[in-house]
Amino acid sequence: MPLYMYQASYTAKSMADQLKEPQDPVETFRPALEELGATIVVAGFPFGDYDVMVVYEAADDMTAASVAMAVAAAGEVRSGKTTRLLSGQEWLDSLRKRRIVTNRKARQPHDSES
Repeated sequence: MPLYMYQASYTAKSMADQLKEPQDPVETFRPALEELGATIVVAGFPFGDYDVMVVYEAADDMTAASVAMAVAAAGEVRSGKTTRLLSGQEWLDSLRKRRIVTNRKARQPHDSES
């Protein structure tokens, strides 16, 4: 199943609410992801531009888009980003496919200049 990474930045209100009543935000949105057919693989809280990062499995891009919409609709994030991740095998397959294209181009006759 394809992997996706979702990164989000909280709104100031969401962050203030979490400071008042700390809880693991991943556990608050896990049920919504599962309802959409997505399964969380790993989650964490990075330093930098984003406050939370979740890697999850989903059946397809449409499901991943639904996850992003569901999170946005909750109103807790000011920005979010979804990235499709290639598995190790998909990465290798893409390298091999690129090599095939490169080899075909190398074998084509070159245009002669007049």
